[in-house]
Amino acid sequence: MFEKILIANRGEIACRIIRTARRLGIKTVAVFSDADANARHVRLAEEAVRIGPAAARESYLCGDKIIAAAQRTGAQAIHPGYGFLSENEAFCRACAEAGLVFIGPPVEAIRAMGSKSEAKKLMEKAGVPLTPGYHGDDQSPERLLGEADAIGYPVLIKAAAGGGGKGMRRVERHDDFLAELASCQREAVSSFGDAHVLIERYVVRPRHVEIQVFGDKHGNMVHLFERDCSVQRRHQKVLEEAPAPGLTDEHRAEMGRAALEAARAIKYVGAGTVEFILAPDGVFYFMEMNARLQVEHPVTEMITGLDLVEWQLRIAAGEPLPLEQEQLTFRGHALEARIYAEDPAKGFLPSIGKLRHLSTPAEGAHVRVDAGVEQSDVISPHYDPMIAKLIVWDETREKALSRMRRALGDFQISGVASNIGFLSRLVACDAFAQANLDTALIERESAALFPPDAPPADEVFFLAALAQILGEQGASGCGRQDGWRLNGAFSRAMAFRCGEFERTVDATYFGDTFRLASGKHAVNACGRLRGDAIAAEFDGRRVRAVVVPGHNALDLFLDGAAHKLQKLDPLDVATEGGAGHGGLLAPMPGRIIALLVEPGERVEKGAPLLVLEAMKMEHKLTAPATGAVKAFLCAADDQVSEGAELVEFELETV
Repeated sequence: MFEKILIANRGEIACRIIRTARRLGIKTVAVFSDADANARHVRLAEEAVRIGPAAARESYLCGDKIIAAAQRTGAQAIHPGYGFLSENEAFCRACAEAGLVFIGPPVEAIRAMGSKSEAKKLMEKAGVPLTPGYHGDDQSPERLLGEADAIGYPVLIKAAAGGGGKGMRRVERHDDFLAELASCQREAVSSFGDAHVLIERYVVRPRHVEIQVFGDKHGNMVHLFERDCSVQRRHQKVLEEAPAPGLTDEHRAEMGRAALEAARAIKYVGAGTVEFILAPDGVFYFMEMNARLQVEHPVTEMITGLDLVEWQLRIAAGEPLPLEQEQLTFRGHALEARIYAEDPAKGFLPSIGKLRHLSTPAEGAHVRVDAGVEQSDVISPHYDPMIAKLIVWDETREKALSRMRRALGDFQISGVASNIGFLSRLVACDAFAQANLDTALIERESAALFPPDAPPADEVFFLAALAQILGEQGASGCGRQDGWRLNGAFSRAMAFRCGEFERTVDATYFGDTFRLASGKHAVNACGRLRGDAIAAEFDGRRVRAVVVPGHNALDLFLDGAAHKLQKLDPLDVATEGGAGHGGLLAPMPGRIIALLVEPGERVEKGAPLLVLEAMKMEHKLTAPATGAVKAFLCAADDQVSEGAELVEFELETV
């Protein structure tokens, strides 16, 4: 076994590898960019080496810097994690030439699977079933459009060197193909440095089922059953589970055999994932093979009781597979939810900033949290905005779902937007609960997953007001005599906005208690504020919540739900309409890809105005209201900073 390894990655996977290595007595070396100088994986590792500026192309993608760091620190092997250099053929070869073990598949396997189009050709020879499509070298727009027309719509455009949903577009009709192709190729070049794409028939209502495979250097190969990753957004997995609901033992064995045939065709070594499209009629097609450990591998670990990172390390060190196929079993059901810093209400736009508050569910045999950050860490614009993976296990899918709902309710994030509320609605919706799965589930269930805002309960505003009062007083509990009186009780008004709902709370002080009133609802209140935790009492009923204050705002967590409130000045009498002008600001640093409307054009609220590339993904920024685009304050290919004004916008008056 190795004495020291270097981890050529960041975030939760680097932290995950460090934990396993430490359990095995292996020392670890972390690498970091300037943006990650104080990152959690750097704090956890025994050693850390700076490898460059924040941009991944100048740090985490620089194989020569990473190899130099390994040699300098005496590491014997490099674990690439997933993403970055994990499927980079040149890096794998350079490691071997430097006398370092690459903890992953051999160069030949990476080469074979590095191009989705070449991989399809290999699988066809191996007899693995393929989705009808075009995988050729002629990449002219005219040829690709002709192939799409011949295949029949809808079709899927996929970056040949891609993964993670980047460089992938579903196209419904001939007229949209060329625009979507151009967008897909831009994203492919940005993410993978290669514009080559392939075209496939889009299977209607498909499920995405993948098989975890392992091979060793002695010719042994096994599969560790399947995962269902059908719940996706923009081809990026959102929820994963194992085993796949509704799959029979016969079907599972058939897909497992096909996955092993795919792996044997390239003499695979290490951890890999063979991904299939499963049609409603039960027919399955090879989609791709990822020559690395996947983000969703923990659900396989939870049902098998195995540590797949440990398997990777042992295989890379030359040991045989720990178990044979007949010895592998699974038990129960596991689910994984990816917790992202993103705003579902704004098209899942990534969110950046400092994690002012981060509280995760209690971990144990049933709940696991793989996090790459801690409270006070910063989500930067340079990398994937994943905060953590939440994994749960139980004896049945129904029990695991119930446990996931509770765990999401216990997950609290303040300082950046998050997808926790969206995930809570997703695991509770009927389609997911009943395992009515396909890759369009989120679109099908949009009414339930993106409901109109409902007014918060009065209790939310009362808690916000009480927390503000106690915070100002420095109160530690009921019984303090901090009320201020002059010829009677002191009263004040506090105004808050939560979403589009505003409420004024009138507070009257009576020494150690307060009378809080909003509209026709009033309560007698007292409470304690300890740190961010508030223990309140309203008319004798006790309520507990977490209140995280910010600048003229606060985040309130109550009964598993999160509420963002702004503090308003009740004396501010500025009119709402103002001059009728507005604007659109850049939500994060990025590059302007395209302007989608003409200056002076009238648009409806939500209409796409421009495309911003950030975090290697294209994001359409939309009209904040119905009105007219007076002028663009940016041009295509401009680099813009966060908060930069992009559009001068005139609101339409009624």
